Amino acid sequence: MKRKLIVASKNDGKIKEIKKILDGLPIEIISMKEAGIDPDIEENGADFEQNAMLKAQAVYNLTSSMVIADDSGLEIDFLNGAPGVFTSRFAGESTDQSEKNKKIIYLLKDIEPQYRKARFVCSIAFVSEKIKFTVTGSVEGQISEKPEGYNGFGYDPIFYVPEYAKTFAELTENVKNQISHRADALHKLRKKLDNIFS
Repeated sequence: MKRKLIVASKNDGKIKEIKKILDGLPIEIISMKEAGIDPDIEENGADFEQNAMLKAQAVYNLTSSMVIADDSGLEIDFLNGAPGVFTSRFAGESTDQSEKNKKIIYLLKDIEPQYRKARFVCSIAFVSEKIKFTVTGSVEGQISEKPEGYNGFGYDPIFYVPEYAKTFAELTENVKNQISHRADALHKLRKKLDNIFS
């Protein structure tokens, strides 16, 4: 019987992506809903790695099952790394995402392209009975002068990737999933899990 790996997320798209990249490992990947839990976890870590580990540890404590959890966000050099760990709460918890995007564009108004550098960062924590670790992936880009594209979610319409001359929201899901911060972190996770389960 395969061992269960719980993904500490309620995001179906994220769980689907994780299943795809971790396919072939001797584990059954399930959501928190499938595990019958819905914890309210306070994310008060100082960085993405700490927040991911807080989530993974909390779910492990409830289930004693292997767990992975991620935390991700946007870092903008001109704003000294903000919004960072406050990415989802930037400009207020209940603020509409398009308003958050507008606020960032406003904060970088008239700033030259070379100073608009930004990156998406994703840390993934793994917790089991004997092993704990985190991996981190990132993708470099810059903040666009206005939102472009309708794919993706969150800050995707203002995150411009020069190599593709498109924002994340203009890329196909397939291309985005190959180059994204989460894909980078998941491939690093896959390498570690391959060694653990081999």
